[in-house]
Amino acid sequence: MKRTLIISLEYPPTIGGIATYVDQLCTSFPKESVLLLAPPHKEQKTWDATRPYKVIRKNPYFPVFLWPRWVRLYFQVRKIVKEYHIEMIHVHHVLPVGYVAWLMQRWHDVPYIIFSHGTDIAAAAAKRWKRRMASMVSKKATHIFTNSENLRLRLVNRFPELSDLTTVLYPCPDTDYFMPPSKEVIQQLKSKYALEGKKVLLSVSRLDDGKGFPHLIRVLPNILQRFPSLVWFIVGDGPKKSEVVALIQKYNLQNIVRFVGKVPHAELKQYYHLADIFVLLTHPDNGKEEGLGLVFLEAATAGLPIVAGRSGGVEEAVLDKQTGLIVDIRQDPQSIVDSVVTLLEDPAYAATLGNAGQERIRKEFQWDHQVQNIQEWL
Repeated sequence: MKRTLIISLEYPPTIGGIATYVDQLCTSFPKESVLLLAPPHKEQKTWDATRPYKVIRKNPYFPVFLWPRWVRLYFQVRKIVKEYHIEMIHVHHVLPVGYVAWLMQRWHDVPYIIFSHGTDIAAAAAKRWKRRMASMVSKKATHIFTNSENLRLRLVNRFPELSDLTTVLYPCPDTDYFMPPSKEVIQQLKSKYALEGKKVLLSVSRLDDGKGFPHLIRVLPNILQRFPSLVWFIVGDGPKKSEVVALIQKYNLQNIVRFVGKVPHAELKQYYHLADIFVLLTHPDNGKEEGLGLVFLEAATAGLPIVAGRSGGVEEAVLDKQTGLIVDIRQDPQSIVDSVVTLLEDPAYAATLGNAGQERIRKEFQWDHQVQNIQEWL
C-alpha cells in the first residue's frame, strides 16, 4: 500500500457513521502506511492515543472573513505531503476536501481516491456550481468508492462520466459487537432504566430529517395497545431533538421513551444487546436518501431483528424477510405497526431474522475481506 494521507472532516470522538467508518477503515490498513488528518476535538488526546496509526489534528478552515475558507486545508496538506512523503490521498468529503486533493494532483502530482458516503453527493447536487465542481473533482480521481450499490447508481446517474471509476466498498461493523456485555452490565442498565418485564425497541441515529422518528411516534400508541410493557430507547442527538420531544409529549409517551443521548462507540454495543428489536424508519427527504446505514449492520452484528424504512441503500444492509423487515412508511404506515407487532408476538421468527443477520455480517461485512477487494487501487 502506498504511503497514504486520509482526510476526513468527521472522525472520533465525534459520533456518527462516517466517523466510525473512517476510523475502522484506517485500522484495517497497514499502520505504517496510513496518516489521518482530522479536525480538532476537545477529547482528542485520549482517543488519538489509542489508535494504531498516526493522527494529525488541524482546523481546516480560515476564519469566515477569508474566502475560500478551505484554502487553509490546502496549505496544511501540502506541508504534510512533503514532510511525510505522501504518495496517495484519500478523500472522505468530495466538497470541500476534493478541491484540495484536485490541486495536490494538478500541482504536486499526488493522486487521490474518493470515498463517498451519500451526504456529499446530496450536498453537491444542491447547486449547479457545486455539481460542476464535484464532477471536475471526481473525474480526476484515481477511483471512487461508494458505501452501497444504490449510492453508486445514484452517483453514476448524476455523473454518467464516472461509471467506470466507481466500486462499492461496504462499511463493516465492529466485530466486538458480536460479543455481548457481561450479565452484570446488562443488569445495571435494566435497573437504571426500570426495564424488568419490559420489551425494548431501540433506535440509534442522529435526530434529523429522514430518520422517521415522527412516524414511529404517531403509531407507537397503536403498538402499545398490544404490548403495554414496551419501552423505546433513543440513542443519539441532533437538530430535530426538540421537535421529537414535543411530539412525544403530544402523544403522552414520556413514560415510554428513554432518551439516552450520544453514546461513545465503545459503549454503544451495550444498548444493542439490551434491546429486543432495532427500529429505524429511514425515508427519502428532499432528495436525500440513506447511503447504507452502518447502524443496521451494528444491530445485525448483535443479533437483533430489524424494522427498517425503505431509503437508498438500506435494502442492502437489511434483507427483507431474511434479516429484518423493510417498510415503506409513506405508502403504508400500518406496516410499521404490523412489523413491530409481528416480531414481538413471534419471538422465534424474530430470533430467526436476528441470527440470519448476524451470520450475514460474519460472511460478508468484514473489513479484511472488503479491503482485499480494493487492493489494486491502494
